[in-house]
Amino acid sequence: MPRHQVDDIRNVALVGHGAVGKTTLADLMLFKTGKNSRAGSVDDGTSLFDTEEDEKERKHSITAAVGHFDHDGRHVNLVDTPGMPDFVGHLIGALRGVETAALCVSAPSGIEVNTRKSFQYAGEEGLARFVVFNKLDGDNIDFPALVESLREMFGPACALMNVPVGVGSDFSGVVSSIDVPGEVPAGAVMDPAAAGQQVIDAAVEADEDLMERYLEGEELTGEELSGAISKAIIAGTLIPVFCTSAKEDIGVQELLDGLARYAPSPADMKRTATREGDTFRIEPKADGPLIAQVFKTRIDPFVAKMSFLRVFSGSLHKDQSVQDSRTGRSIKISQLLEVQGGQSEAVSDAGPGDIVAVVKIDELKTGDTLTDGAQGVELTPIPFPRPMIGLAVEPKTQADQTKISGALHKIEEEDPTFVVRRDAQTKEMVINGMSELHLQLIQNRLHAREKVDIITHQPKVPYRETVSGSAEGSYRHKKQSGGSGQFAEVHFRISSCPQDIDPDEYFTKSRFESMRSFHYDPELNYCFVDRVTGGSVPNQFIPAVEKGIRERMEQGVIAGNQVQDVVVELFFGKDHPVDSNETAFKMAASMCFREIFQKARPTLLEPIVEMEITVPGDKIGDVTSDLNSRRGRMEGMDEAPGGFSIIRAKAPLAEVMTYARGLSSMTGGQGSFTLEFSHYEMVPPNEQAKIVAAAKSDEEEH
Repeated sequence: MPRHQVDDIRNVALVGHGAVGKTTLADLMLFKTGKNSRAGSVDDGTSLFDTEEDEKERKHSITAAVGHFDHDGRHVNLVDTPGMPDFVGHLIGALRGVETAALCVSAPSGIEVNTRKSFQYAGEEGLARFVVFNKLDGDNIDFPALVESLREMFGPACALMNVPVGVGSDFSGVVSSIDVPGEVPAGAVMDPAAAGQQVIDAAVEADEDLMERYLEGEELTGEELSGAISKAIIAGTLIPVFCTSAKEDIGVQELLDGLARYAPSPADMKRTATREGDTFRIEPKADGPLIAQVFKTRIDPFVAKMSFLRVFSGSLHKDQSVQDSRTGRSIKISQLLEVQGGQSEAVSDAGPGDIVAVVKIDELKTGDTLTDGAQGVELTPIPFPRPMIGLAVEPKTQADQTKISGALHKIEEEDPTFVVRRDAQTKEMVINGMSELHLQLIQNRLHAREKVDIITHQPKVPYRETVSGSAEGSYRHKKQSGGSGQFAEVHFRISSCPQDIDPDEYFTKSRFESMRSFHYDPELNYCFVDRVTGGSVPNQFIPAVEKGIRERMEQGVIAGNQVQDVVVELFFGKDHPVDSNETAFKMAASMCFREIFQKARPTLLEPIVEMEITVPGDKIGDVTSDLNSRRGRMEGMDEAPGGFSIIRAKAPLAEVMTYARGLSSMTGGQGSFTLEFSHYEMVPPNEQAKIVAAAKSDEEEH
């Protein structure tokens, strides 16, 4: 028997911009429902939800935190999410674990950039959405204008469930717009009956039968209206708006009642999974097949690794063996925990709708689907955005050297928008995050938690080298130093290799005279052609020639970058019966390649990226002229909701390495962008000269 009936569960994430009071609201909800003996405070470091040291220090959430309480016969799992765009990975993970997103808006500040993004993410996840106007005790609030801007941004589905009595220092309570009292308090800032009319209009829209009766002038019963409100919230035709001040504890009781009464249960929301490519609907039944997903990972310094699971179907028991769909491996769940902020309590089982944590299972990753052995069953991957801001890192000391990889890997597990990679070409370790602040906080966390310090700098741009002409020549490697010497001579022709060729059709004897064989590398679009005649280079040394060319291509010739898009033809050479060996031919090939490459009009190639830039409509001019100054090319534009536009463009990666900073200052923090590698293009001659000069001076320094 599950501990909570699925119909009685409410899973809610508090989302929205930073500093709107989400954590204060979460702490107050726990206090008011008897889960804490006092309301935790962000300011004095006693919040139940901000448990990390850096959160206490900065007084804002950096990771999502889970808590729970019971109210009005409902069991509510509450997830408090960070509001800064830098930590969006924690927000997106949290949305997978819930049915309802409560979008908190600071009444004095209005709708901010992350309000819009949070609303969009919740919509993409198919969640019910509530809006909470918080801080109504603040200064300079124009309440009707605030409501108008909300409806303008998110549509007429937004309707007030209650209206404030006074605002600012006069904010003293709220009046229900559903059960309007006979005598409305004098300070009500809007007519609650008119607000209630908007709720009813939005509610009946989701039910044709009710709509018909309502339009014919029939009065709806309280029960009918309550059912219609819940149905409309699920359908998205109603977004209920509640008014609060968490700091003054006004309107929070009404919000708790509203969540218990109207927020959907796990049984109300349609969830799907795939089984070997076919989509099916998940039935949230305790006796059904187990389907659960990891939506958050936390590396706790005391408890070790914690994986937070949302159970969608079936039951999970302590000591049960489950299967991870990603790896196909069986995992034993030795312990199940119900988490309350930084505290946890062991439980024996979890049913549909429950949120629990499992500990010390190293192979689990955020996004993994767990089943009771059903083959090929998977939930949709959680759509984390790709981190775009990169920094090259190196350990500060020898002691840091041994710990750096493990320490970065721990953070990578916790934060799906943080990625560590080693660039094969530049040989640098590069960390990627959502912003400079994101990467700065990761450095702080490395220092505080793992005692690892790093040095960071801009990553090198992975340029490539190629030729735009052709040349041929030879190189003789001769070395005599007592005893046996070294001797090898090779003759090459180097030319450009066209893109998108079919190697079998391109490398033919009609094009390459007396060709014996060719080896084509599609990744580098490079081909080695063996045109040796008469045994001038013995067959046993030809692999060494190829190896010498490969090594030189990796080192680069003009600026130390990987070579691509070339054809190297070996057509003649000489050997010595005693002094020739593989090392000699490898050396001769490397030097020959270097010399001839420089005669074949060498050129640098730079990576070009595809960009999608979302900006407020009135900033298009600024953004496009800035793109032009970065050698970018506009490719098209689309309209986006809320007065935003999406600009599609291509630009050299070198010009947009620090684009986040520029875009933020141009758009007042409202712009966002994505980058995808597109292709390589020739670097303009003036830019090439600068890059080659910088590479030479770098080489001289080392």
